[in-house]
Amino acid sequence: MFVTYGLSNGEGFQTNWVFSMLIGISISLLINGLRKLIWKDAKPNRLLFLMMCSIAAPLGFYFGYSLGMLLYGFPLADLFNHQQSGEQKLVIMSVVISVVSGIFFLIYSAMSERKLKTEQEKSRIAGIEKQAMQAKLQLLQAQIEPHMLFNTLANLQGLIALDAPRAQYMLEQLIQYLRASLSSSRAEKTTLKQEFALTHAYLELLAIRMGKRLSYQLELPDELQASGIAPMLLQPLVENAIKHGIEPKIAGGNIHVSAVIRDGMLQLTVADSGLGLPDDYDDSRPSHPDTQHEHVGNANVRDRLLALYGPAASLSLSANQPEGTIARLTIPRPV
Repeated sequence: MFVTYGLSNGEGFQTNWVFSMLIGISISLLINGLRKLIWKDAKPNRLLFLMMCSIAAPLGFYFGYSLGMLLYGFPLADLFNHQQSGEQKLVIMSVVISVVSGIFFLIYSAMSERKLKTEQEKSRIAGIEKQAMQAKLQLLQAQIEPHMLFNTLANLQGLIALDAPRAQYMLEQLIQYLRASLSSSRAEKTTLKQEFALTHAYLELLAIRMGKRLSYQLELPDELQASGIAPMLLQPLVENAIKHGIEPKIAGGNIHVSAVIRDGMLQLTVADSGLGLPDDYDDSRPSHPDTQHEHVGNANVRDRLLALYGPAASLSLSANQPEGTIARLTIPRPV
């Protein structure tokens, strides 16, 4: 626009506007063409780039001005007459504008490069944090598996001396359980159907050993069977119900495992009729496994919930009626 109003060729606004556009486009194409030719996609040297702008600006000015004269049928010889009539000052201003634009380009390029490096650094840090989180989850999961396996083997060892045929059947069930659980326990994600199948296999193993002292029911709606979930979240809750609720109770008890969608959240419930929670248990206070009767399995599940789902997920323990404990695991509804 400055060139449009500054031209003194005696023509109207429209003609001057066309001239100024041709001049601007010529300077821009010349600068960008030379930059691509000299530096390609590399970062240009600042001083050389500004010198190139100061040289390309008058060349682009004369080239664009000549195109305008050819377009309107003016004799090219008049180009020199116009320069003598004071339009040389526009050439100088074009150089100034080009250099200022070049400085702006360099500043913008530096800011873009700095932003790109920042994004790359954020991406690198996010990748490291993801790897650390995955390692932590695998560590927590590794703490769960031996807990279940060693307890089952200890039970099997005791049963061999008392009832060999029953121990043989239990061993078969254990092999079946391990074959089914190993692939799932090493995976990042499983389905509720698989998780309930593993729970069924585990409870069947315990039912063989405990006989009539243990009964159980599993309730998984058909619409939730294919829902995704982190593996080995349900298993520790069932283990705790057996170990701390049903097994120490002389009369034994019942375990009911269910899944339901409530208020947009998935709730997995393990309700037992065992000994129940201690009188001083307070579920509102976060606790350590070594204190307040918190068990390692529950602590691991809480840590995994926080790592996998954030504060939206929770594990709560409450008294069952007329006796026993209800462990309720709440996580965002799986897709």
